[in-house]
Amino acid sequence: MGETVAFFRPDDERADEAAAILRDLGVEPLSDPMLAVDPTGDAPRTDADVTVLTSRTGVELAGGAGWTPDGAVVAIGAATAAALESHGYSVDRVPEEYSSTGLVEAFGDDIEGRRVEVARSDHGSTVLTDGLDVAGAYVHETVLYRLVRPESAGNSAVAAAAGRLDAACFTSSLTVEHFLEAAADRSVREVAVAGLAEAVVGAIGEPTRETASARGIPVDVVPDTATFESLAMAVVERL
Repeated sequence: MGETVAFFRPDDERADEAAAILRDLGVEPLSDPMLAVDPTGDAPRTDADVTVLTSRTGVELAGGAGWTPDGAVVAIGAATAAALESHGYSVDRVPEEYSSTGLVEAFGDDIEGRRVEVARSDHGSTVLTDGLDVAGAYVHETVLYRLVRPESAGNSAVAAAAGRLDAACFTSSLTVEHFLEAAADRSVREVAVAGLAEAVVGAIGEPTRETASARGIPVDVVPDTATFESLAMAVVERL
């Protein structure tokens, strides 16, 4: 294997998939999960005209709760759509841009006066709910799960501080924040950020890039498509 590339996917099949993608690209993956799921036990409401799901985790929790929607179902991106279909749900719409902004733009004038249920984590962007509200929708949000930082997180920060990290793939603003918190817990925040400045840093989208940049982490690449595979390919290509 070649260079070491850190990623921060939850410690489940998503981490396994990410590691396999990086190995196929010829680099050594360093898995350092920065997010763990803490379900709230709530399920999406069933009487909305449109329900928006924004993650595979949300789909799994909704499906596990036996959720049966009366209206249309919309996915924020391809991975969420695939998860919905695997759970037996029909997907009515997927935006061209896999983001909260892309979702709002995809609805256009079609959403005015309709009841929209947004089911997601406790760290969902207000861009989506505010945008739908401005577009004239009646918006209700259900928090399906909280995203917390695992106690074990931080191996990538130590590696960055020691100059042993060649690249990092940040997949959300929260992974950036948790990386910095974990680095601070291990008393290496400043040197870890300095180490990232010498590495190739990728962000899955503009919101993640903005979060990283605002916290002193320069971002080298943002893929055209907001998927981990696209992010990994862009980062390895820059390497």
